[in-house]
Amino acid sequence: MPGYEVIGEEEQREINEVFAKGGVLFRHGFEPMRNGCFKVKELETAFAAQMNSKFALGVTSGTAALRVALAALNIGKGDEVITQSFTFVATVEAIIESGATPVCLNIDKTLNLDPKEIENAITPKTKAVIAVHMLGTPARIDQIKQICDKHNLFLIEDTAWGCGGKFKNKPLGSWGDIGAFSFDYAKIITTGEGGMLIFNDEILYKKAHAWHDHGHENNPSVPRWEDTRSSSGFNYRMMELQGAIGLAQLRKLPEIIKAQRKNKELIWDAINDLPEIEKREVPKGSYETADALIFLVKNSNLAKKCREELLKVGVSTKILPEAYTWHFAGSWTHIKQLMKSKKTNSTNDYTKSEQIIRRAVSIPISIHLPKGMPSIVRTCIMNALNE
Repeated sequence: MPGYEVIGEEEQREINEVFAKGGVLFRHGFEPMRNGCFKVKELETAFAAQMNSKFALGVTSGTAALRVALAALNIGKGDEVITQSFTFVATVEAIIESGATPVCLNIDKTLNLDPKEIENAITPKTKAVIAVHMLGTPARIDQIKQICDKHNLFLIEDTAWGCGGKFKNKPLGSWGDIGAFSFDYAKIITTGEGGMLIFNDEILYKKAHAWHDHGHENNPSVPRWEDTRSSSGFNYRMMELQGAIGLAQLRKLPEIIKAQRKNKELIWDAINDLPEIEKREVPKGSYETADALIFLVKNSNLAKKCREELLKVGVSTKILPEAYTWHFAGSWTHIKQLMKSKKTNSTNDYTKSEQIIRRAVSIPISIHLPKGMPSIVRTCIMNALNE
C-alpha cells in the first residue's frame, strides 16, 4: 500500500509522451494526430502479459470493472450472484447495478469467502460467484473454482487488493472467467482512478470491450462514427493519461510487492510472540501482496484499544476496526436490495463474519517503512494488551 508512494519521473515521462505525440487523450481514433501513441492499448497488452492472460481491458474504476464483467456474462434481473459479506461496498453495488440480487456469505479466518458456505447458498437463480482477495491475501480460490465448475457457475475475481499476488504460482485474477482490478489512489498500483479486467476467453473479452464503450465493436472496416454494434452498453472507457501512468506503475509492481512483503514480515516478527494475538490465516500456496497485516485479538474492545494506542503515535489502522461498516454487509441497511435479499434468503446470516472482523486489527503496510515502525507497533499492542 500503495502505488502513490512511488509516483515519480517515470510516470511524468509517460504523460509527457502523450502530449509530445499530439496530446490525444481519447483511447480510440484520431490516428493522424496521435503519431502512434496508444497508452491504454499498450497498458492492456502489458497487463495481460504480466497476469498470464490473453486479453485485458482498461476501465474507469474497479467498480466499473465488476459491472462490465457482469454485463459480459449476461447477468441481470432474476439472477443471483454470491459474494462475501466482508468486502468493499462496491462489490455489492456492481451486482445491484446489473439488476441481479446479491447473496453475501460468511468469511473464514482468511477474511475471504468461506468455500464451505457456497453450496448451501446455490439456487436455480445463482449464476456467478464473486470471490474477493481482501487486503492482499488470496481467497481459497482453488476450492471456490472447483465448486463453480461443479455447478456451472461463472467465477469473477475481485482482485482490487490482489494485483500482483499469486496462488499456487498462478496470478490472482486469472483463476476465474474474469478478473477485476482497481487502480484507485490507495491501491497497490494506481492511475488515480481506473481499473482493469483480464480474460482468456475472446468472446467474453469482445463483449466486455463493446459494453464498456456504448456497444461499439470497433470494427476496423468502418469509421468509428459508422461502427457496428450488437448490444447496448455504457461509458467506462479509460483515458490515455491513466494508461500512461499505469504503464509506469506496472513496471514497478514486482518491487512494490517485494517491499510490502518484506515490511509486513518485519512488523509481524516484532509482535508474533505477544500473547492473545492470532495471525490471519493464509491459504497454503499463497503469494500475498501484503497490503495489510491483520491479526485477531480476543474481543472488539481490545481491537479498538489497539487502534487507540497506535493512533497516539500517529500510526493508523486500515478498515479494521475503524471502517468495517463500509466493508461489511451486515452494516449496509441503506442498500434496500440487499436487505430484501437477506430477509428472503436464510443463508444471509453474517454472525460468523462479524465475530471475526470485530476482533481484527489491520495495519497498513507501506512500501517505505518508517524507521523504527516494527518496535513502535509492538509497544502499542503491548500497551493495549496490558490495559
